[in-house]
Amino acid sequence: MNVVGHDEWIGARKELLAKEKEFTRARDEVTKRRQALPWEAVEKEYVFDGPGGKETLAALFDGRSQLIVYHFMFDPEDDVGCPVCSFWADNFDPVVLHLEARDVTMIAISRAPFAKIAPYKERMGWSFKWVSSFENDFNYDYDVSFRPEQQDETVFNYETLAPRNPDREGLSVFAQADGGNVFHTYSAYARGIDLVNTAYNYLDLVPKGRDEDGRGPFWVRRHDEY
Repeated sequence: MNVVGHDEWIGARKELLAKEKEFTRARDEVTKRRQALPWEAVEKEYVFDGPGGKETLAALFDGRSQLIVYHFMFDPEDDVGCPVCSFWADNFDPVVLHLEARDVTMIAISRAPFAKIAPYKERMGWSFKWVSSFENDFNYDYDVSFRPEQQDETVFNYETLAPRNPDREGLSVFAQADGGNVFHTYSAYARGIDLVNTAYNYLDLVPKGRDEDGRGPFWVRRHDEY
């Protein structure tokens, strides 16, 4: 903690403001490049299990042209979802309504059977749509699930990290063109998904908190990896 007088504080704040403006302009440029990425056609037919029964990937758009998928870590052998993904998901419900008004559907997909997803979702009090990819290869094809022989290999986050687990966090974006064809437009993993966690963005505004071990509470304990 460094306590200073008002004039010195204003000077430090203006210095930081210059850096914040640089960051904002850099982020705007990254956003433009992200939105300008080429599309790839989704050739495989995926069928998911959800509250309405079996649904294809195209059906999950729910009549909108864009689909954001949060890859929620939930191993089929587990009875509850990942606690950190659950922290992320606590942000989803209020955001979903605003996205839908802008022609974007947002859902979660996990490998766990829907029979496990449904009671966990009810227990957590969430209303966003969440479906199971238990009977298809969706998670493996979009690089958020890994077979045992892959878990120590550098195969996660576009071959920059070893997953160390059967499932990892991520999000993928899809677009549906006229005629119903579906395209993959973007995916992000590891620190790349920080942008969609509302609480993280708020916590970046405050001095870092500490817990008993001095590392900060789990929600500000981020991986250094990107």
